[in-house]
Amino acid sequence: MPRKVNRIESRRKEEENRNPQIAHIFNYKRYITFLTGCYSCHWKFRRWEKTKLGSCCCTRREQCFCVFLAVAFVFSVIMLFTWIETSNEYFGFDCVLLPCHPALQIMDRNLYKLVVFLVTGAWFFWSILMLSLFGILTVYTSLLLILGVLLLWERIELYLHTCHKILIVLMILVHIFLMVILFKFWNERWLVVGLSLKIFAPYVHLSCIILMVIISWPLTFYVVHLEGKIRIRRHRMAYYEKERLKKCNIFTRLRALQLAVGLPFFLILICLYAMPLGIYSPCIQEKEELGPKPAFFAHRGSPMAGPENTMMAFEKAVEEGASGLETDVHISFDNVPYLMHDYDLRRTTNIREVMPEAAYSHPSSFNWTTLSTLNAGEWFVRPETRPFFNMKRLSQADKKRARNQSIPRLADLLKIAKKEKKIVIFDLFGPPQKHPLRHTFVHQVVSVILASKIEQNLIFWLPGHDRQYVRFMAPGFQHVGRLVSVEHLTKENISIINVDYKRLFYKGLRDYQAANIYINLYIVNEPWIFSLAWCSRINSVTTDNIPVLSQLTHPHFFMTPRYYLSIWLLLDIVSAIFIAAIFCFHWWREVKEEKLLEASRIFRDSQSLSLSVEQSESQEASHLPKKSPPRVGESPWTPALPGSRRKLSHTSHFEEHLKKKPGSIKITQNTVGPLMPTTDFEDSQVPTNWGPAGEAAPQSTLLTTKADELTVPFTEAPYPEIHPKTPVLEPAKESNPSDIPL
Repeated sequence: MPRKVNRIESRRKEEENRNPQIAHIFNYKRYITFLTGCYSCHWKFRRWEKTKLGSCCCTRREQCFCVFLAVAFVFSVIMLFTWIETSNEYFGFDCVLLPCHPALQIMDRNLYKLVVFLVTGAWFFWSILMLSLFGILTVYTSLLLILGVLLLWERIELYLHTCHKILIVLMILVHIFLMVILFKFWNERWLVVGLSLKIFAPYVHLSCIILMVIISWPLTFYVVHLEGKIRIRRHRMAYYEKERLKKCNIFTRLRALQLAVGLPFFLILICLYAMPLGIYSPCIQEKEELGPKPAFFAHRGSPMAGPENTMMAFEKAVEEGASGLETDVHISFDNVPYLMHDYDLRRTTNIREVMPEAAYSHPSSFNWTTLSTLNAGEWFVRPETRPFFNMKRLSQADKKRARNQSIPRLADLLKIAKKEKKIVIFDLFGPPQKHPLRHTFVHQVVSVILASKIEQNLIFWLPGHDRQYVRFMAPGFQHVGRLVSVEHLTKENISIINVDYKRLFYKGLRDYQAANIYINLYIVNEPWIFSLAWCSRINSVTTDNIPVLSQLTHPHFFMTPRYYLSIWLLLDIVSAIFIAAIFCFHWWREVKEEKLLEASRIFRDSQSLSLSVEQSESQEASHLPKKSPPRVGESPWTPALPGSRRKLSHTSHFEEHLKKKPGSIKITQNTVGPLMPTTDFEDSQVPTNWGPAGEAAPQSTLLTTKADELTVPFTEAPYPEIHPKTPVLEPAKESNPSDIPL
């Protein structure tokens, strides 16, 4: 049995080798089945009816869903691009989602969102989940679009499956919902996208030109192919004047397709070529104009190397070379300022294990004796609660050290800052109602700072409460303002501002720099945002990512104007040459194919014409009379027997016919040949006797030549009359076939 199977398999392979088109047809079937299966869930191959070129590709309903698919793709790309560019805000998104309580907004205007952890009770990388979701949706819609384009290329009618239609509609609704959420509660995301375009615009421009060159290959092929179809149809309509009225609209549809495909491409290409005229990027400047590298303020210490707002994190920040330390200060119920960011203790302490009933209480409602016993570093070591997705793994020593961290006091941080001569900047959160220091918490914090004996110029006083009291008690503090007008800062005698990077570049950066105001941006974690700040001559940034940013020796995406101009012109010229060459290549190939098609058409027409002539002549020859008429002449009429080298009479009639129709000599099958006797002379039907009237009555059969023999069309000539007394010539003997003249 196996031998038989092997024989069958070997025979099948031999047949495929003999006819290589079998494998080609089989692959084409699989290709069409794959397209229709993925797009329409039709996984069985069938002969799809081709749509006419220039006609509609699908029904009105399918056209509507094609528009929905394009809209879903655009939404997915926008959301994916937005989420990639706002990767600097991932930590904030994992912590923050909804507006906070109005009372908390009064305490801190910048704190207007609620922690996701407080809502769900679990820490999760929601940002990575959203990034993956938008990436999957973008890939899904782009694949459907590619499948649709390939089906249109094969001129197969589009039919999107119902499951795809439902998913596309749901995608559009989800994207609209998310965009409304972003516009209403987190519109700063769009500011990040605008900033990213400022720094990435030159590279996006160059990448788009390269992409247009790649797209030009199939697009020019399609446009030239349509032009070839138009020319062929016009040429054929000269031969079919009756169908001119029926096919006159096809040219309008084909021209409309050419414009719909080629005109947008041409306009986009022109806009890309002229785009640098309207591009402004801070990182395109002369090297002499580049400012010094911004200083680093460690955001809550070094939260990627140690638990945030702990002594380990601040010590790590000092080791990493931070110029300043940023933190958040709450006041305990017994008047002790300590370091804490959230409005409860669940995320960064073990309060739920020690005191689950007090897990949701405000941090200022606890005494310092209780707060000092809580563990503030165990959460940082657990994989499921690590704060950053891209943070490095901790060593065993660091893990052990992190597990033993507790909530530090403000005085503990001031000791490190005093010793290392580091600047301290902090947000001060006021206590809730019924707190003993509800209205005097600023006085307590100032007294603690003065008691630490730290140099006053190392304190960047950020809180806006009781500034007059602070100026009176500590005149050496450097007061820091928010994003307000230059006039207001001058009135308050403030020369330092601490602002969100997303808003600064849209609200008076040049005015602040003209007024010689020190600018600190927060929170800057991505190298491209740090490069933007560096190129914009920002003084310092608050960051979580000091190890990475400190390694930058020059800004990313930095280039001189002359260098960018040379790249711009070079790429424009080279791309234009490439696109023109691609167009010429496709045009030349289309013209060549048109010539081949025209030659084959002429050949087929001439062949069909000659075939029709041969058929008509063969029909005439088949109606010849079996008996010859009376002949009068020198010799009787005899058939062309083998070995006879006599020429037929009236050959001028043959020559005249061949001159008029030069294509009549063809290699054909089953055509009528000259009158020849049978191979066996005895069986021939040549007459051996004469009729009673003395008339010769020879009879012969019409013998067909073998296939692929050279034949001439038979034309009927008038038979010569034979005199009754004229002797009949004897038939010649059989001769060698090689002696037969061709």
